Amino acid sequence: MAASSSLTLSQAILARTTTHHGSNPTSDRLSLSNFSLPTFSGLKSSSPSSSLPSRSTISRRLLNSRHAIRASAVVETLDKTETSLVEKSINTIRFLAIDAVEKANSGHPGLPMGCAPMGHILYDEIMKYNPKNPYWFNRDRFVLSAGHGCMLQYALLHLAGYDSVKEEDLKSFRQWGSKTPGHPENFETPGIEVTTGPLGQGVANAVGLALAEKHLAARFNKPDNEIVDHYTYVILGDGCQMEGIANEACSLAGHWGLGKLIAFYDDNHISIDGDTEIAFTESVDSRFEGLGWHVIWVKNGNTGYDEIRAAIKEAKAVKDKPTLIKVTTTIGFGSPNKANSYSSHGSALGAKEVDATRKNLGWPYEAFHVPEDVKKHWSRHIPDGTALEAEWNAKFAEYEKKYKEEAAELKSIINGEFLAGWDKALPTYTPESPADATRNLSQQCLNALAKVLPGLLGGSADLASSNMTLLKMFGDFQKQTPEERNVRFGVREHGMGAICNGIALHCPGLIPYCATFFVFTDYMRAAMRISALCEARVIYVMTHDSIGLGEDGPTHQPIEHIASFRAMPNILMLRPADGNETAGAYRVAVLNRKRPSVLALSRQKLAHLPGTSIEAVEKGGYIVSDNSSGNKPDVILIGTGSELEIAAKAADELRKEGKAVRVVSLVSWELYDEQSDAYKESVLPEAVSARVSIEAGSTFGWAKIVGSKGKAIGIDRFGASAPAGKIYKEFGITAEAVIAAAKAIC
Repeated sequence: MAASSSLTLSQAILARTTTHHGSNPTSDRLSLSNFSLPTFSGLKSSSPSSSLPSRSTISRRLLNSRHAIRASAVVETLDKTETSLVEKSINTIRFLAIDAVEKANSGHPGLPMGCAPMGHILYDEIMKYNPKNPYWFNRDRFVLSAGHGCMLQYALLHLAGYDSVKEEDLKSFRQWGSKTPGHPENFETPGIEVTTGPLGQGVANAVGLALAEKHLAARFNKPDNEIVDHYTYVILGDGCQMEGIANEACSLAGHWGLGKLIAFYDDNHISIDGDTEIAFTESVDSRFEGLGWHVIWVKNGNTGYDEIRAAIKEAKAVKDKPTLIKVTTTIGFGSPNKANSYSSHGSALGAKEVDATRKNLGWPYEAFHVPEDVKKHWSRHIPDGTALEAEWNAKFAEYEKKYKEEAAELKSIINGEFLAGWDKALPTYTPESPADATRNLSQQCLNALAKVLPGLLGGSADLASSNMTLLKMFGDFQKQTPEERNVRFGVREHGMGAICNGIALHCPGLIPYCATFFVFTDYMRAAMRISALCEARVIYVMTHDSIGLGEDGPTHQPIEHIASFRAMPNILMLRPADGNETAGAYRVAVLNRKRPSVLALSRQKLAHLPGTSIEAVEKGGYIVSDNSSGNKPDVILIGTGSELEIAAKAADELRKEGKAVRVVSLVSWELYDEQSDAYKESVLPEAVSARVSIEAGSTFGWAKIVGSKGKAIGIDRFGASAPAGKIYKEFGITAEAVIAAAKAIC
């Protein structure tokens, strides 16, 4: 059983993917006859790396190793692959990218042309992976942070034998329904680890992947069995380097000493607007040294294959720091008229320039062709990868015999399988329980879940004591204590969110959470959007969710935020009203494996209400109290979060006056919308048009709930600095306002 544990996971995931199509051709197809291939010494046009402007020179060791580096390989590669075949393979990668972009008349050929040597060496010589099982747990991870250059990765996956990228998939690049979208999408293409495109997100995801490896290795590795042992590689460009999120994440990577994170900086000096000298002249090398990274400079990234190999070997020898390998390249390498120019960045080269590039690089083959010797050379990765996984499965079987408890826990993290009845660990509350802020109740839930969910870990953006996110039984994840589960992100909201995406996508049983004040989701919205897009189960613990935080004033009081997340696809926006709903929100967040959840939590104390339920939260909306009959109340009062208590108080007063009043908690619009029409009719019957909603936030969107004859009470202006009670009264977020609105419409 143990020996097949990783296969169990991969087969389950593969079963959910779309059946792949097509096959590789088996014969060489030449578009030019009797054409001899020149060596690279005959290259006619490319800018030598020595002529490119350099920002700084880093003192480093040059190792003259000419052998391929590949960790834990069952079948060793040759010490040195014939250089001409390496160049031919690299050119194959370049032209697959050129041809796909040309056929689509859309895309970014420049990066794949410049980074093909890096990609070849990584996928052909360095990385361990199994093309027939893209989800093998102990594989090395590769992230293309400069996601616009995705044809580089698609070409590599194709050559390596991944079923997800056949020749016809390359030919359908950027087309409807293809497995080769315009930026890498992990949910679309097996072999893609994370979804990248917005610059800087990918390198931050890579930090999360590397954090996950270091954490799991620290928890489960034994002196006689390093069962968790893999690297994370990432390619980022000048654009990623300019983004603040990259600096946030790389700062943490250096602080944490993520020695198995190796980043390749595609230093081509070109951005969309032109040479980077117009806006980006800092010393990246010095900055990364200051961030605690080991820095290496490969001066010739175009043809300096041994330089790249030596740099990787050096990086692997540095165990206590992440490594940045600055690789100076030529964007659009090989293009006679567009190399080293922004014109090769984001559009097809054009038929004439493609022909000129073929001639310049001595490439006689027709579009999308993979020469037989290149195909044969790469074909070994399927049996090699299968052998690597089989070796690891055997290693896990030995581990399981000797360390049963640890093996069971690790297996649950790898497979995402939880102990039966895990949700029974969540606390329950009664109306007699002391009133408390939902942020405090959230901490009770987190600590309860940490005991039964071994993959739960996370932290706050320097607000742990305010967000109430500390796991009391664990210490801090730090360089020297990576086995711990409290992650200190510092004031780095954007990086925090993207790092959590990487953690979540490392393996199904890791459940990261992260926290800040709800208003500061504005600093991390792009990462949260990627969470939703890439189906990452991240739990966003967002406290101080309304004007209820009081005196800090409008800069800290979220108004439009709830509505904005309700508008975002594939994300759950949950606003619990008390302890039971908070526990229910966590239950929902854990159960939803393919979407993130946002929990909006109060700073102020809230009563535990009669009628709330942990289980009912999964419906999104449900009846809390009702004195009507026949599903015909006179009026329906709808509240969320801290305002559900206000709705309940208003209902009590209206009932004293003889009204039949139903109170509904609409804790999650998304979950409610997913319920059957019959269920929704039982909660909000269409015939009852007298509806009043109350929520301490924007009224945007509430019209679809209350209807044209109903009334939405909320806040459509910025808040104010004053005690919370005073602000609520001045803004009309009161039971009196609800009563008045109800009387006006029923």
